[in-house]
Amino acid sequence: MKKALLLLLVLSLGLSAVFASGGTETKKEAKLIAAMATDVGGLGDGSFNDGSYAGLQKAEADGIAEARVVESKQMTDYVPNLTGLAEDGANVVFAVGFLMADAIIEAAQNNPETKYAGIDIWVDPTTAPSNVLGISFNEHEAGYLAGIVAGYMTKEYASKSDRLNGDNVIGVVLGMDIPPCERYEVGFTAGARSVNPNVKVLQAVAGDFADQAKGKELTLAMIQQGADIVFQVAGLTGMGVIAAAQEEGTLAIGVDVDQYAAAPEAVLTSAMKGITEATYQTIQSVADGSFKGATNVSLGIKENAVGIAPYHNFDSIIPQAVKDAVNKAVADIKSGKITVPATRAEL
Repeated sequence: MKKALLLLLVLSLGLSAVFASGGTETKKEAKLIAAMATDVGGLGDGSFNDGSYAGLQKAEADGIAEARVVESKQMTDYVPNLTGLAEDGANVVFAVGFLMADAIIEAAQNNPETKYAGIDIWVDPTTAPSNVLGISFNEHEAGYLAGIVAGYMTKEYASKSDRLNGDNVIGVVLGMDIPPCERYEVGFTAGARSVNPNVKVLQAVAGDFADQAKGKELTLAMIQQGADIVFQVAGLTGMGVIAAAQEEGTLAIGVDVDQYAAAPEAVLTSAMKGITEATYQTIQSVADGSFKGATNVSLGIKENAVGIAPYHNFDSIIPQAVKDAVNKAVADIKSGKITVPATRAEL
């Protein structure tokens, strides 16, 4: 548990060197305006939108920037929202989510004096405007760690909890079949198979990041097929995954942030990425002048930017052998001994 908590501590602190190339002290009276446009899941998704907004709130609390946010209700809102924030005086605007990749380029081209940063977005350095930064994560590495836990617990240690059935079936629900979600899924599957080669991994795509009912429906179907642990990679839709696990007496694994609070009796752990700190450090880079556009930052275990959350209520249930396997995987990924597949073709 101490090692897991240490990983989270490093996760929350370790990105500063990536973004801040100079001093990080900022005069509190010299505020920027830092803004974000959510994906369609909006605030309250308990996932990447909330994680990004927490970074803005942290910057505001530290006196670095005034935080502003606008929620997108549909995909056609992306460009108007990203543009409107710039027109309203924002110095840096965040586009949150892979689906906003085209919109951030269009908005940045139309507002060259405003800095833009895309969470879960990769930009082409040869064609991207000089005011856009792409921020992506090695979700497959976080998924791999979560998969190790699920792969062990679903069979070898199923007797540790009455929420596990020993059928050796787990599942993953994607909001959409896009690269960040695929990376989580592939890493999760690879991690589970690394410790449990015969595990059956079910997969379903909701086609939406804001449909809790669909997430619940897909999870209930997996539970009927024997799945006792389901990994949600679906934003707000994933709250339905967690709700299904809570109601049916099975387990869920959260995503992006620590989702333990959503269902303390059902959330085994969460596959996390440092969205909050990446957002915060990007704002700092605008404040101190080190922001560099037309580039990408890719963050993984080597940068202490992805990992898994504490086991909370399940800490006494998860055997030390499982915790040791997770810690060993972290070390092996950092050393290069393990290369986690990122696509289904690599799996």
